[in-house]
Amino acid sequence: MSEAAHFHPSGIGAGWPAEGLVFPVAGTDLRVLPGPHPILAQHGPEIAANWVREQAANPALFNGKMVLQHRLTVEAGTIVGEGYLAPYAAFLWWRNVSRPPVACHLAAIPVIETSDGAVIAVRMGKRTANPGKVYCAAGSIDSSDILEDARGRVCDVPGNMRREVLEETGIDIAEAEAGPFQALHIGGAVTLFRRLRFAETSASILSRIQHHVETAEEEEIEGAVAIFDADPEKHDYQPFMRVILAHIFGTSQ
Repeated sequence: MSEAAHFHPSGIGAGWPAEGLVFPVAGTDLRVLPGPHPILAQHGPEIAANWVREQAANPALFNGKMVLQHRLTVEAGTIVGEGYLAPYAAFLWWRNVSRPPVACHLAAIPVIETSDGAVIAVRMGKRTANPGKVYCAAGSIDSSDILEDARGRVCDVPGNMRREVLEETGIDIAEAEAGPFQALHIGGAVTLFRRLRFAETSASILSRIQHHVETAEEEEIEGAVAIFDADPEKHDYQPFMRVILAHIFGTSQ
């Protein structure tokens, strides 16, 4: 694996392979520390000003608390991190404006696969921070995804994955056969993903999701799509999604 010369200048530290390389992960140990995230002390005015702009462009955005990582390393195959609960505005500023090394981000992505060989993804709604983007149903780790153990608070990654997919699609990933965790990082953002194999066809899964979209109170997603290849131009993908699809469908990027 490549050493630190390949890292993005962020809170991502030792042990990481090169950007965009998928690698196996044994588990996670993501601690949530008390107090405010250091990004707020260093960049509070910029975060506040950007939030005004973001909300003016999309008034539906909600400035709730989420876990924003401060440091992430890989130790013996485990992703080890320290983060804080921070306002969503801090993450949006970090993601959209600067990506300073005081923070980094980890998203847990459940990759639903069907019996006929499709990957199921969703197209995000206009009221979200990623309108029109297509990726596997997922969402930020928030306060409801934090557990207590002997050393303090820790992120419940499997719980976050199950909750987000259920909220967005009505699908319970506990129904699937789960594969091992894998990960990649691009531009200070870590994507932890897991392939989940359902016995149903893509048509069946899409029908279930469409029913959920039509009856759900939240307008988070516009609908779902079945993906059968790694063509990066087929949909408006996030960068991590292109890497995952190339990995699954066995094509070079």
